[in-house]
Amino acid sequence: MITAGRLAADDAKNLALTEVPVSEGTAAPDMAVRAARRVLDGTGWDPARIALVAHGWTYHQGHDFWSPAHYIAHRTGAGAALPLGVQQMSNSGAAALGIAAEKLVADASAEAALVTTADRFSLPAFDRWSADYGLVYGDAGTAALLRRRGPEERPGTLALRSLSFVTDASFEEMYRGRDGFSDAPLVHGRGRVDVKRPKKAYLETHGGIEGFRDAALRCVDRVLRAALADAEVEMDDPRLVCVALPRLGDSVLDLMYRPVLETAVRAEVIAVRESSGHLGAGDLLANAEHIAASGALKSGDVAVVLGGGGGFTWSCAVLQAL
Repeated sequence: MITAGRLAADDAKNLALTEVPVSEGTAAPDMAVRAARRVLDGTGWDPARIALVAHGWTYHQGHDFWSPAHYIAHRTGAGAALPLGVQQMSNSGAAALGIAAEKLVADASAEAALVTTADRFSLPAFDRWSADYGLVYGDAGTAALLRRRGPEERPGTLALRSLSFVTDASFEEMYRGRDGFSDAPLVHGRGRVDVKRPKKAYLETHGGIEGFRDAALRCVDRVLRAALADAEVEMDDPRLVCVALPRLGDSVLDLMYRPVLETAVRAEVIAVRESSGHLGAGDLLANAEHIAASGALKSGDVAVVLGGGGGFTWSCAVLQAL
């Protein structure tokens, strides 16, 4: 992409990418269905026993006026479940997971919930390489089955010990800029998603990035401490093995996340993005799957997965190997 002129060399170094997944014709909801079927096949769980299908996304799902969550429920055999669509920018996957957890806590008859995400960032309306600052968007579907703990768990199963959110909604303007409300999609970007334009306008209006940076660091610190406290895990707990960051470029991670972690935890900080880029709504679930599949956690070990999305809401999940 550098030789093709789609990506500057300096940007490539910041992004720390070797490749990104590109869907050649597979729609976003079908990627979610594939991921969900893998999870269901791997766990042996009967989809007819799923009470909720929560699907999160950030970008176009293939139809203009339609419910992708119902499609995913239908295609996975969970046709009697309650399908729910969740849109909270890049935090949509974490928000969907939170809704699923609350469903299982509140409804004693609910045995399990299926959480999915999927995004496909395709031309002509979305240029994954240049649409935004500090990241490149990769196509992917992710899925997780959330259920109450059973008497026997398969290897690699992770327990969701806690999930916390912190919001500062004053930053919703960053994705709106000076643009007024339009009557149809893609009017402001002249037929293409342009995240840089409203962000640039926001920074010009508010005198730079410093105010957002300070607020973001406070929010990341708060959400990390809240999630660990809820899970009854200390910052220096020897069980805490790793902290996974969203799949973003170094400039964004250095802006919002790394300064907090440098002084807060002793665990290894990982940024798994080299072959994926930013997966839209899917970073948190993809990072949880990476941790589960890597074998890095022994029984009782704990991992933290951080997330966030424009608006802004930050999330933190604490996972433990059973």
